Amino acid sequence: MSFLIDPALLYAGGRTYAATTPAEERTLANDLKVGAQTMAFFYAVSVGLYLDHEWTKPIWRPVRAKSGRDWMLNSGVTRFDAAKAGPRTHKLAAAIFATYPVWLWLGMRGGKRAARAAA
Repeated sequence: MSFLIDPALLYAGGRTYAATTPAEERTLANDLKVGAQTMAFFYAVSVGLYLDHEWTKPIWRPVRAKSGRDWMLNSGVTRFDAAKAGPRTHKLAAAIFATYPVWLWLGMRGGKRAARAAA
C-alpha cells in the first residue's frame, strides 16, 4: 500500500463490490460491514507501513523501498526523505489517511450506478 496507490485501490475495490454484489444483498448493513472490513485492512497495513512496523518488511522490501514509511511516501516514484519526516509530514499523512473512506464510498457509489445502468 502507498499514498499514491491506496486511493485507486479503495475506489476500484468499492466499485467492484457494488457492481458485482446482487442488489438484494446490497443492504446498508452489508455495505457498512464490507466497508468497515475493507477500511480495517487498509488502515492496519498502511498505518503499519507508515509506522515502520517490523511485520511490514515483506511488503516494502520486494519493491526496494528503504522502509515502510519510504514506501508510503514515495512509492518508488518520488524522492522524499522518509527518514526525516517531521510533524508536518505526519499531519499530512493523517489527513491523507482520513480521506480513505471517501475513496471507498466513491467507488461503491460509482459501482452502484454502473450496475443500475447495466440492468
